[in-house]
Amino acid sequence: MASAGKLLVYYTTRFWSQIKSPGSTLYANRHYLQLYHETHPDRLAKNGDGLPSIIDDVFIHPTATVHSTAMLGPNVSIGPNATVGAGVRIKESIVLEHATLQDHCCVLYSIVGWNSVVGPWSRVEGTPCDPNPNKPFAKIQSVPLFNMAGKLNPSITILGCNVQVPGEVIILNSVVLPHKDLAGSFKNQIIL
Repeated sequence: MASAGKLLVYYTTRFWSQIKSPGSTLYANRHYLQLYHETHPDRLAKNGDGLPSIIDDVFIHPTATVHSTAMLGPNVSIGPNATVGAGVRIKESIVLEHATLQDHCCVLYSIVGWNSVVGPWSRVEGTPCDPNPNKPFAKIQSVPLFNMAGKLNPSITILGCNVQVPGEVIILNSVVLPHKDLAGSFKNQIIL
């Protein structure tokens, strides 16, 4: 394009969100759920007898299984064939296909990969990196992965596909690559 001296533009009247980082994925998920709220509210989960507690906008795929004592929201998407156990708390997160969240675990500001398992009473938590909603034209800041001291900057937690998190551990501000069986708690780490 630069060598041809051309500038191309795609004009849209719909929302658009740049996804350059995992944090921006959760931000885009929030906007997509808000769009569902405005245009297709029937696609969003609702509160009711025998249903999980829903706070604000939550999408649960029809093939997912969510226990009635779970609490979801705001801004949660549950993928196909995912399983959410009793007493689970999920907030500002995406749970992908065939993931299993066992009883009483807590998932906040995280992405749980395909076929991953979070054990009972475990906590998977990231740090939100949202733009300031009070600023017009606010955007996600692309913070470098590592700070000047060489340490991982706090961000959302990501569990790759087929990750096994044992019971009663904490995974905080970490990135776990696929096919890992974790043996304990981790904070601010990339687990290869």
